[in-house]
Amino acid sequence: MPRTTRIFCASTLYGAATLSAALDAGLFEPTDRRLLLVTNNAVNPETTPAVDEMPGFARIAERFDQVLSWNETIAPFHPSGWSPRGDDIPMWERYVRLQWGLGDDEIRLAVESVQVNPSLAVCQLFTGAPVDVYADGLISYGPTRDKIDPLVGTRIERLLHLDLVPGLTPLLLTEFDVRPELVPGEAFLKVLGELAQDETGLPDVDGQPALLLGQYLSALGILDDAEEEQLHLGMVRGAVALGHRRLVFKPHPVAPARWSRLLQDEAARLGAELILLERPVLAEVVFQRTRPALVVGCFSTALLTAAGLYGIPVARTGTDGVLSRLTPYQNSNRVPVTLVDALLPDLADRAAVESWTMPSPERVEQLAALLTAVGFAMQPKIYPGLRGAAEDYLSRHLNTRTWRYFKRRRLTALALPGAVPAQLAFIPRNATVRRLARRAKALSRR
Repeated sequence: MPRTTRIFCASTLYGAATLSAALDAGLFEPTDRRLLLVTNNAVNPETTPAVDEMPGFARIAERFDQVLSWNETIAPFHPSGWSPRGDDIPMWERYVRLQWGLGDDEIRLAVESVQVNPSLAVCQLFTGAPVDVYADGLISYGPTRDKIDPLVGTRIERLLHLDLVPGLTPLLLTEFDVRPELVPGEAFLKVLGELAQDETGLPDVDGQPALLLGQYLSALGILDDAEEEQLHLGMVRGAVALGHRRLVFKPHPVAPARWSRLLQDEAARLGAELILLERPVLAEVVFQRTRPALVVGCFSTALLTAAGLYGIPVARTGTDGVLSRLTPYQNSNRVPVTLVDALLPDLADRAAVESWTMPSPERVEQLAALLTAVGFAMQPKIYPGLRGAAEDYLSRHLNTRTWRYFKRRRLTALALPGAVPAQLAFIPRNATVRRLARRAKALSRR
């Protein structure tokens, strides 16, 4: 009988911690071998630390029989841009089996972001291998961003995810009837506690500071450098306005150093002290070590782990600007921004920040309806069955508050409620207007 090997793919320490929690909770059946395949998807992986170079990784590695590098296996190709050509798959599978000592092992896979490389490439290599997908933060509450080849999609058995918004079910991969399965929060917290114990490089902070989370949105083309600089300065001003005099800023690992200096100067001008975290650690590790009084961010997943798993007060800022700038409408960041904007209190609203609690079941139900409508508008070809729910939501709940989550041009393209103002709704049914439109279109073609 062939040996069974399960290959776990991880590109972030957060993902590796999620896998470790799922293993500790017994969510994976025993196999003969466990291999952790590390991928470094940074634009310049040569200058960016990989997962296995992050502080605390040694604790995670103890759960696996061997740690492998996808970057080394496919060098000189980049993990995000390479996948095997169809005719080359048998050759590449033989090569990988030889490199990793798999022999004739029966393979099972656990991957993240299965719709894109490198996870998709790994799934294509091992044709027929059963696949489990684990959620990559808040994006799992939105639609699958690209249509997945049925040869891969039909092999996916489960979507493992943290209960970041209790009661909210992920939309990701529902087009293949993939069943969601919760990774227990207690198991995840245990893994994070291990990482925090091994972290000795964090600065000492007196009292309970306000923790500010940077995301480097300019690298994604969502904001420009000046706009993101103002976003971070707004975090400092908002936290100080709420009475916090000790601030900790956790920048994105590849964000420009000058941003941090500007924030320190602004905090000093306002009579506060800002400490910069220069080490590339998980935000959740900082939660464990500093127990902040408030966590501020734009739409980071860490906002929901702070609120849902640690019970730490949270506040959002800048989400309205990001919503207006996201293009195209299908941008996969749209659901995380929408979720955070609709759920968490605005940093500028002191009363909302001080009184906010996790949502009631009724509020979660409303949020699920909103995300269903947004998900259909993003990917109508992948989720045609959601049209009725989207039409129902838009016809009953589209108002000055919820309009921020939709674009009139997108609703028009999909013939959804809200496509034209109510007072002009007669126009599409007017024969004269339609005739004039056809004539104008014919003239423009000539």
